[in-house]
Amino acid sequence: MRALICGVGGQDGAYLARLLLSKGYEVLGTSRDAQVSTFNNLKVLGIREKVKLLSMASSDFRSVLTALKTSNPDEVYFLSGQSSVGLSFEQPVETLESITLGTLNMLEAIRFFDKPIKFYHAGSSECFGDTGKKIATEETPFRPRSPYAVAKASAQWLVANYREAYGIFACNGILFNHESPLRPARFVTRKIVDAAVRIAAGSGEKLMLGRLDIVRDWGWAPEYVEAMWQMLQQRNPDDYIIATGEANSLQDFVVETFAAVRLDWREHVTSDKSLYRPTDLVWSQGGAQKAEKALGWRAASKMKDVVRMMIQEKV
Repeated sequence: MRALICGVGGQDGAYLARLLLSKGYEVLGTSRDAQVSTFNNLKVLGIREKVKLLSMASSDFRSVLTALKTSNPDEVYFLSGQSSVGLSFEQPVETLESITLGTLNMLEAIRFFDKPIKFYHAGSSECFGDTGKKIATEETPFRPRSPYAVAKASAQWLVANYREAYGIFACNGILFNHESPLRPARFVTRKIVDAAVRIAAGSGEKLMLGRLDIVRDWGWAPEYVEAMWQMLQQRNPDDYIIATGEANSLQDFVVETFAAVRLDWREHVTSDKSLYRPTDLVWSQGGAQKAEKALGWRAASKMKDVVRMMIQEKV
């Protein structure tokens, strides 16, 4: 089996590449410019030399078509695109083009390819918007509240449309927050863990965060890529929520992190309104019962486990 991972250099792409290699796949991965990209995450996991790398700009149809012809994959995992909710407010056009247009280009290229290809699209829990303390299911309506969420919602509907209209084996994985040490430093979980470890070592700094009352469903990224692969092994394509089902506030995450390094978070953390987003989700929690029943997938790690494992990687 041969798999093409679009966005192989990111957190999910790197963990997925490791998983597929362990299953005997030939793995190819894309980046906008593979010749200059460092692929540090692949190096950290010790698989940099095992993945064949290609250059691909997802918003350029010719580039997508060339990558598909060169790789000739059995499975495509589309994980690329601008991945920061906060940054999407500053770069809305880039966000829409890299996610929505990129997904459309890949679906169109697959539609005209000369062999059937299974396609996975990385959806997002952000599409649901604020669920009002209700657990989201696959039937929950979308109410996106950021350019990133709008782009992901549009891409998800494109996947569903191409699946129904052209019979493409295409799945949406609607993943809730999932973390690891491979997260970029701008993501809040990495920011919290990194700062707590530095403060415990005597840095003397203050950690500045935005809203602490937001509630999220945090899981462990290496487990979530297992679900991606399982979706493409089913008899029929479908869409699945991947989540722990457990809700915790950002303050809970902060408390747990600082407690793990034996510090009182209240002495080191402040909330700064200048860091608030134009709009933000107060509550985001997912129910993965469909995935558990159909895929046999269930989250083994919850928020406290995630904090512990991220800190273990830092100390």
